[in-house]
Amino acid sequence: MKPTTLVQSGKNIQRQWHLVDASSETLGRVATKIAALLIGKDKPGFSYHLDQGDYVVAVNTDEIQSTGRKLRQKIYHFHSAYAGNMKEFSLQEMLQKDSRQVLYHAVLGMIPKNRLRDQRMARLKLFPTAQHSYQDKLKKE
Repeated sequence: MKPTTLVQSGKNIQRQWHLVDASSETLGRVATKIAALLIGKDKPGFSYHLDQGDYVVAVNTDEIQSTGRKLRQKIYHFHSAYAGNMKEFSLQEMLQKDSRQVLYHAVLGMIPKNRLRDQRMARLKLFPTAQHSYQDKLKKE
């Protein structure tokens, strides 16, 4: 029998900072890495009902790639709840407008839909270029 680490709610949780470079990687592969870090699935004492995830700083979101014909065929839908006010944007339009939103929505769809979702997404920091303001946090690793 292997020994396990018992993590109680709010105690013994050590949050680390991770830097993820999204340049020259596909959208889905970067999003799954980030989602796993935010949830804390890589930790030995992982439990679904506790928020043990880490902070993630994702840089170079402007350089995210997609495969196939997704740039034209993948459609994002937004609705303001007013009649006739549904907006549709392709992946290419969203990348030109704000590439951080593309990665944010991809990770949001991979996080479990429960009470911990907002707390986990708040620890995601996205930047379109390699410059970010969390360099001091990352040096402590």
